[in-house]
Amino acid sequence: MKTVLISGAAGFIGSHLCDFYLKKGFIVIGLDNFLTSSFINLEHLRNKTNFKFLEKDVCNKIKIDDKIDYILHFASPASPIDYLKMPIKTLQIGSIGTENILEIAKKNRSTILLASTSEVYGDPLEHPQNEEYYGNVNPVGQRSVYDEAKRYLEAISFAYHRKYKLNIKIARIFNTYGPRMRLNDGRAIPNFINQSINNRSISVYGDGEQTRSFCYISDMVKGINSLLFSNLNSPIN
Repeated sequence: MKTVLISGAAGFIGSHLCDFYLKKGFIVIGLDNFLTSSFINLEHLRNKTNFKFLEKDVCNKIKIDDKIDYILHFASPASPIDYLKMPIKTLQIGSIGTENILEIAKKNRSTILLASTSEVYGDPLEHPQNEEYYGNVNPVGQRSVYDEAKRYLEAISFAYHRKYKLNIKIARIFNTYGPRMRLNDGRAIPNFINQSINNRSISVYGDGEQTRSFCYISDMVKGINSLLFSNLNSPIN
């Protein structure tokens, strides 16, 4: 039986990944410190035989005795509300936290998939963006704490791939929505829903002509799984 370690396991996407891999027959080790998440998202897994939860901060060294076959690294504040409130911690998770998880992958020779973001493109001059586009980046802007944390995550992952031949996968996630998303998340769809149920006007920013890609959580999980078991190492949108 294969074992998968999921960091950020109590988060929106992380909790759905736990569900998915348990149904697939994996042993799942969930890792989270509830910085922006809640155990409520994992409560239904409390008594699952093949589920183990560790309340740990990825910025600290983590000792795991189990043999880890696969790692899904999803630990990070992802909402602007969160990372603007915790700018330094966001950078530390993307740097120190990612290195700690990569060290676990190196020790176990695990295949590791790391969650990156469309924000690595900055304020793009190309629409839509493809993976060959390098972006239009402001490294000192207010939102740079999240953008640069993820750009560093990608850079150090490729350093481990080149130096240690680690089998890495990088998913540049755009906009995902679905159950377990927080209503006060600060992103478009939760905002729309929150405004609707409170009988408030829907906010439309700018001239209303902008476009945005949205992916439902179950489709995102299937895409992540496909990438994990692919032969690709380059970043995928």
